[in-house]
Amino acid sequence: MKHTLSVVVQDEAGVLTRIASLFARRGFNIESLAVGTAEQDGFTRITMVVSGDDHTIEQITKQLHKLINVITILDFTNIPCVERELMLVKVNAAPNVRSEIIEIAQIFRARIVDVADDFLTVEVVGDPGKMVAILKMLNKFGIREIARTGKVSLTRESGVNTEYLKISRDGARGALSNL
Repeated sequence: MKHTLSVVVQDEAGVLTRIASLFARRGFNIESLAVGTAEQDGFTRITMVVSGDDHTIEQITKQLHKLINVITILDFTNIPCVERELMLVKVNAAPNVRSEIIEIAQIFRARIVDVADDFLTVEVVGDPGKMVAILKMLNKFGIREIARTGKVSLTRESGVNTEYLKISRDGARGALSNL
C-alpha cells in the first residue's frame, strides 16, 4: 500500500541527505518526493510517497523521529487531504492530430505550454489519478518526454474526505443502474 508522509524538518544543510540515507540503509524506496519551504521560516516540508504495510510505515516513522532535525511526521494515508502534482508531457503532435490533443487537454483542464512543428507540451495539475487518466489518453499519439513533480498534500480542514465521496457517488450510480 502507498503511504503519503509529510515531514517537517529544520531547514539545514544535509537534512534531505540524512533522510534519503535512512531509507537507503533500510532498503525502503521513495516513490515520490517533493521538498519546499514550510509555513514558518527556517522549516522545510518534505512530502514523500512510500510503499509498505502499516508495520513498515511505523518503522519508517520511528526511524525518522530519531533524526535530530525532524520536527513532525504526518501520514496522510487515512486522513482527508488535498493532493496535487504537476506534470509536463511532450506529445507527438502532427498537424492532423493536433486539435484532438488540444481537445483532450481542455477536457482535463490542462494547458498547452509549448508548441513546435511536431510536438505539443502539455501542463497538467491535479491529483495522481488525473495524471494516469490523461497519460492513457495521450499515449496513442506517442509520448516523447514526461517530467513530474512529487505529490504535495495538506490536510483538509473541513474534514471532508473526497475519496469517500467519489466511492459513494460511484456506488450510488452503480446502485441506480441496477434498478
